[in-house]
Formats: sequence, C-alpha cells, structure tokens
Amino acid sequence: MAERNNNSKPNNKNGEPKDPPNNAEEVPEEESAKKKELEELPPFEVVEGSRIPASSFMFQFKNVEYSSGRNKTLLCYKVERGEDQVFHGYLEDEHVSAHAEEAFFSNVLPQFLSSGAVSVTCYVSSSPCVNCAACIARCLRRNKTLKLRLVVARLFQWEESEIRGALRGITSAGCQLRMMKSADYLYVWQNFVEPDIVLNEEGESEQKSEQGAFIPWEDLDENSRYYEEKLSEILR
Repeated sequence: MAERNNNSKPNNKNGEPKDPPNNAEEVPEEESAKKKELEELPPFEVVEGSRIPASSFMFQFKNVEYSSGRNKTLLCYKVERGEDQVFHGYLEDEHVSAHAEEAFFSNVLPQFLSSGAVSVTCYVSSSPCVNCAACIARCLRRNKTLKLRLVVARLFQWEESEIRGALRGITSAGCQLRMMKSADYLYVWQNFVEPDIVLNEEGESEQKSEQGAFIPWEDLDENSRYYEEKLSEILR
C-alpha cells in the first residue's frame, strides 16, 4: 500500500534552510504578516458543503491492493445530531503534519459534540495509520454518546503488526469498521462527488461526466471481498 509521507518540503534542493543575505531588503510589514498567516494555515483542507471532483474520487477511492501514487487521504463525513440535523463535508490531506482523520476527529467533530447523542459515518479512501487510530479511539472513549461507523476503501499497510493492533483498538473502543461495497461507492458518488468540468472548443465549461453515472471498475466487488477477508482476520 502507498505510504503516508509526513515530511515537509525542504527550503532548497539540499534540504537545508538558507539564511537571508546581509544586504537583503526588509519585507514590508503587511507582506510579512500575510506570509506568516499563510504559513500558519493548517496542512489539510476542510471543504464544507462541497463535493469531490469525480476524477479525484475515482482515483483515490479505487480499492486496488497496491495503491501506488495514492498518497492522499480523502474523508467524507455525515454527522447526524438530533432528529433533523444532518451535516456533510469532506477533508483532504496533503500529508504534511496532519492526516485527514486526525484533522476531522481533533478539529471538526468536536464542534458537533457539545450536547446529546451524535451519529457519525466516515467514508475514507484508506484505513487509518497508527496515530490516527489512536486519535479516533481517544475521541470515542471521551464521548460515550458518539456512535461511529468507519467505512474504508482500502486497508493501509495491513500486514504491519502495529497497524493490525491499531485497527483492533478502534473497534474495541466502539467503532464499527468495515470495507466499502458497491452500494457505499454509489452513495458517496451521489452525495459527495461533482462532475469534472472541462472546456470545449469554444472555451466554455461543460461537464465531463454525469453526476448519477457512477460506473464501477471491473474488479470492485472482488477487491472488496478480498479486503473484507483481510479485515475479518485482523479483527478476530
């Protein structure tokens, strides 16, 4: 499976930060403040009430065994609170210092946990790493009224003993963990995905694909069953 890379980008090709030259001009205060603000932005993107581009969904959520190039995690969430309060959104990480799961359970979900029971379903492109699993388990233990379902497309480095133990840990904490099936893909497509937009010969935007036309790849069901067997072995 593709590894999650948490290394930030070096400042130059040698990986060493450069000191400013002695005769460097002073950066205007307004520009300096803007630069600082950009540097302090969180290393993940939170998109509320929006949709994932279809091509990104089809690539990142494809349940292949060897996920070469799929080094980004997408998390679609549905939060239900009370009888008529339903919230949708998705997170996408860039693997700098926070993964999408950690960002959701540490920064997004707490705003919905102020009072009463909360039911959360997360559709994630891959299962959590050890640190994200620990974050999920802590959240469940601290919030006894939280009901969580985690539905994942692929198992992340499931051969590793630490990962296997982490997955058992979140289920023992109360998380319902399972693999995505055809019906789950269709649900995410209809509720979280938007058609790709391209320009025609006249330079006008047009849809590349229809919103309702989710076409499963040939081995989707076979791969889903394969991962279900692996997950069942891990959780025994």
